[in-house]
Amino acid sequence: MGGPGDPPEGTPEGGPVGGEDEYRSVVFDESFVRAARLQESSARERMTDHAPAVRRRPPLRRGLTRQALILVVLILVAFGTAIYMGVRHPYGTDDARQPVEPLRMTVIPLSPQGKVPGAADAETLFAHSPAAQYEVGAEGIPLPAARSTAHFSDSQVVTALTTAKDYLVRSSLYPEVLDSSAVRPARALLDPAQLDQFDQSVDHPAADGRHAPTGWLVRFDPTRAELADPRIRVQGNLTAAETDPATLEVTADHTFVYALRPTGAPAGAQASLFTVRRQLTFRFDRDDLRLHQAQLVVSYVQAGPLSCAEDAADHLHPLLAGQTAKAGGPAGTNPFATDSATALCGTLSTAAEPKV
Repeated sequence: MGGPGDPPEGTPEGGPVGGEDEYRSVVFDESFVRAARLQESSARERMTDHAPAVRRRPPLRRGLTRQALILVVLILVAFGTAIYMGVRHPYGTDDARQPVEPLRMTVIPLSPQGKVPGAADAETLFAHSPAAQYEVGAEGIPLPAARSTAHFSDSQVVTALTTAKDYLVRSSLYPEVLDSSAVRPARALLDPAQLDQFDQSVDHPAADGRHAPTGWLVRFDPTRAELADPRIRVQGNLTAAETDPATLEVTADHTFVYALRPTGAPAGAQASLFTVRRQLTFRFDRDDLRLHQAQLVVSYVQAGPLSCAEDAADHLHPLLAGQTAKAGGPAGTNPFATDSATALCGTLSTAAEPKV
């Protein structure tokens, strides 16, 4: 006997057992009904208006969903933020940058008072000189503790100090720079606004206080001297300070001591020491910090033993073991020319030479 919900004649053959409807799982909720494109006319409508049994419903006017509206708002906010950051860019634009100053340089040869001391062993020379306690290579250029300034963060100060150190290493310690076969390692760290002056200095050197390659680099006359020991002794310090809200300044004061011998001489040939003191001033704006480049604005160099009679603007022409300085000094110094500071010469103190 069938249940209360079954037809009087029982369940049709082949139908679902127990009256289970195979479409029972489909739920036609209100939103589904409203979304239907076809709508059945009511009995009253069919009787009075002779309406068709089924009519097409007009499409619903849908507005933006909440998710779409939120997405549009987010896009507008992001777009507005991008425009604002473009106007208030923290690094500024090239048009807003302060003009980059050309490098002002002074190169002073130091003439020995007698013969240049020498020894077959470079270690002996270093051990008996003021450079005995100096560090070797880049170890002699330590970075000081970096502290933020009023307008520059710790990381920006570190970047300035690191860039200045990199320039010192590349321009004073790289073998290819020292033997005058390359200038690119140091050039690559300069602000683009100084590249024309740098290139003119290398291509057309002049002792005019603006275009001496030895104001940019340490480089020896390759026909005269070469390294007798690759372990260059270095000592000095770096300091950083804010000069204005847009500029960091790093000052470097380092002494480099090289063991040299005549070019092409055998390994046992006598070596001598050559000393270069470089006092450099670097400036950095925010573009320089971001691009890891520097403005070299002041270069004060003392180097010896050199002969005052020889031009030290293009290359340094070291006096080697047993040699003495030639008589004479810089000629044609014009006291009215304020950019002729390289036409100077000093005396190398015997206290700066090794006691061998």
